[in-house]
This record gives sequence, C-alpha cells and structure tokens, in this order.
Amino acid sequence: MPTLASVILAAGEGTRMKSKLAKVLHPLAGKPLVDYAVEAARQLSGRAPVLVVGQQSDAVRAYIGERAVFVEQAERRGTAHAVQMAEPVLRGQADHVLVCYGDMPLLRPETLRRLVETHAAAPGNPALTMLTFVSDNPRGFGRIVRKADRTVAAIVEEAAATPEQLTLRELNVGVYVFDGAWLWDALARITPTPPKNEFYLTDVVALANAGGRPVLALQGDDPDELIGINNRAHLAEAEAALRRRINLGHMLNGVTLIDPAATYIGPDVTIGQDTVIYPNTILQGRTAVGADCQIGPNSILTNATVGDSCRITASVVEDSTLERRVEMGPFVRVRGGAYLCEGVQMGNYGEVKKSHLGPGVKMHHFSYVGDAEVGAGANVSAGVITCNYDGVNKNQTIIGEGAFVGSDTMLVAPVTIGAGALTGAGSVVRADVPPGKVAVGVPARIIGDNPIPERRAAKKRAEGGK
Repeated sequence: MPTLASVILAAGEGTRMKSKLAKVLHPLAGKPLVDYAVEAARQLSGRAPVLVVGQQSDAVRAYIGERAVFVEQAERRGTAHAVQMAEPVLRGQADHVLVCYGDMPLLRPETLRRLVETHAAAPGNPALTMLTFVSDNPRGFGRIVRKADRTVAAIVEEAAATPEQLTLRELNVGVYVFDGAWLWDALARITPTPPKNEFYLTDVVALANAGGRPVLALQGDDPDELIGINNRAHLAEAEAALRRRINLGHMLNGVTLIDPAATYIGPDVTIGQDTVIYPNTILQGRTAVGADCQIGPNSILTNATVGDSCRITASVVEDSTLERRVEMGPFVRVRGGAYLCEGVQMGNYGEVKKSHLGPGVKMHHFSYVGDAEVGAGANVSAGVITCNYDGVNKNQTIIGEGAFVGSDTMLVAPVTIGAGALTGAGSVVRADVPPGKVAVGVPARIIGDNPIPERRAAKKRAEGGK
C-alpha cells in the first residue's frame, strides 16, 4: 500500500489576529485551532504529522506533545520554504505527502481521504492533486484556471488576476497531496517572488506542467471547510459553522436541541438518545451526558459525566460525576471532582465541592458541602455549611446514613455526624455526634436520642400503615 505523510504549516505570525497568542493556539469550541489539523492528519495517515512551527513554538510543542513531529521555520520565507523544513524528516519516507494549514480547523478527515485517494488512483502519474472549492465568496483565495482536459493550468492569485479571471469561482485553499519523490526536488527549483522575495508553494503548479506532469484538482462539497482563520471575524465564523456541524450530528443521533442556535456543544461531548438540551446551555470539554436527561436552560457542564434520566436546570457542573436520576437546580454548582450517587436531589443555590453524596441524599436551598462524605438517605437542610477550611488545611466532614442536619447548621471540620443523628437548627457542631443522637446549640451539645424515627413510625401507624 502507498504510504502517506502529512505536513501541517503552523509557523505564521498571525498579525491580523492582533493578539499576544499565536494564531494556531486560539481556541475554537474550546480547543486550539492546530488541534483540529493535527487530529485530522493523524486519523488520515495513522502516523504523527510533521508540524512546522515558528511563533511561540514552545507553547505549541507543549500543547501538542507527542502527537506530532516538530520542525522549526526560524526564518519565515514563504510557504514553499515552510514545507522544505520537513524535507530532512520526510524525504524518502512516504509515497505521498499531504500539505495543509494549521489554521483551517473545519477540514474533515473524510475530505482529506477523498483527496488522497483521488491522487493515488489517478492515471497519468500526477505530480500533485489539490483541494478546491466553488464559492461566490472568494475570501482572497487564488483562482483555478483549468485546461481543456480539466487538469489545472495555473493558480492565479487574486491580486494578479485579470477581470476575467476574477469571475472564476473555483478557489485554491492551499491543501495538496504530492508525489513524494517529486516534491522535494520541485521545491528546490522554486525561485523567490518579489517584492518580498518569498518562496511560494503555488509555484509547483507551473513546475509540474513544464515537466509534463499533470496537476489535478478535487472539488470539496462543504464550503464551511474552506474557512481559514486570519482574524477574529474568521474565528467567529468558524465557531458558528463548527457549532452547526456538531449540533446537527447530535440531532441526527436522537438528541433534541430546543434552539440549536443557542446551544453550545464542544467537539468531544457525547450525549445519549432522547436527551433534551434547552437553550443557553454550554456542554464543553470531555462531557458525557446519558440518555433521557433534561439539561438547561442556562446550564454549563465542563468535563462532567452525567448518568441517564438526570435533570439539570440553570446550574454548573465541573469535573464531576452524576449517577442516574440526579436532579439539581436552579442555581447549583457542583465542582472539583464531586460524585453524586443515584437519586441525589439538590435545590436552588447549593454548592458541592470534592465530596461524595450517597444514594438518595437530599440537599436543598443555600447549602455548601465541601470535602465531605455524605451517607445514603441523609438530609442536608437549608443553610447548612461545612466549614472545611481552617486557614491552613482543608478538613473532612462525614455525615452518616440517614442523618438529618438541621437548617443553618455549621459543621466545623474535621467532624463526624453519626448515622441517624440529628442537629438542631442553627447549631455549630465542633465535636462528633454519635449515631442516633441529637446535638443542639452553640457550640452543639448532645441532648438525647433522635426522635424523628419514632415520629415517622407514629405517623405511619396513624395513617393505617400506608
């Protein structure tokens, strides 16, 4: 089988972004632009692409890591010069070489695969096959001039085009597959173009035609893929296009988006069938939402794992896990590796941080639980606060199964509320409360046994055991 290598050009300064951040590191749907190009190339060839870096190369290297092989274009002398930087790594190593840009994040691996397959299967031993798009919005791209046999005669840059050539609608987007044996020698024959005296990759078309090697072009079918990022307006345009693509995919897979235009879903998010996403909801990072959930409106989930049949209304979940049938909101925040077991209920203005809430825990209204272990069936009443920070260390609170923590209780950690224990409203608990006992006051003191189990039993008897 023919071998394929990929070269991604990502050394540009991106001056039109007007930013301290390198252009290819600007985020799109939560991921840097260059991430999309690297992953598309990896999916296509099964090997790490060669990434040509320049501005802020250390930051790009740190983000991409071992997913790419890096070469530096220390002096920016044009696109052909940039590709030449990969020659020491790739000469003789691949039958075909794909060249694309790090600022074209919407190019799909499927489109690149079609381009490679077209080149590999073409008769006549073409020197290269380029990707083109037909569009009424030229976006500053060069125009494709075809021969009578439909091969490419020339690429005419917009600034040099005649009025007649400017009417051409087929555009060169700068994505090519080259004959690997031909490419490197061709690059060495390119001469600098005034006034900048830079070496342009588009000059390979003339070299191929002069040498009797045909140049082919494959027309893409999704105009969004040609969006390249040169400024913040282009970035916003790409964001909207990518969001449309992502949202459509989820809807076709059985997810209801009440208002797709007001729903923001990242590229790595998964959502189960028959889940409903309400407007002004953001799902980002590696969030996974189960089936039959209701998320939103006005919710933000980041790196969250959400089980089936959950309901999250106007709330924030970050780096945390929710099992099945968890309900929360409005105005709840769950963060810092919290884990909520099946059937947990959280009411408005509650916050959980780095805590484990057991099955069926009820935590309603204006409460904070941090660095805590809450047992199954416990009730955390309105205004309960775990005082987990003593000014130096974070300390743990343990609330046992079936415990009832009264309204406005302050639990000064480290402290344990035993299983089935009760604290009175407004108590400040600084010492452990044994299982089944009642603690009240400031500071709290033990006054007897928890009467709630007997009261519940009496009520059940009065109702005839129903």
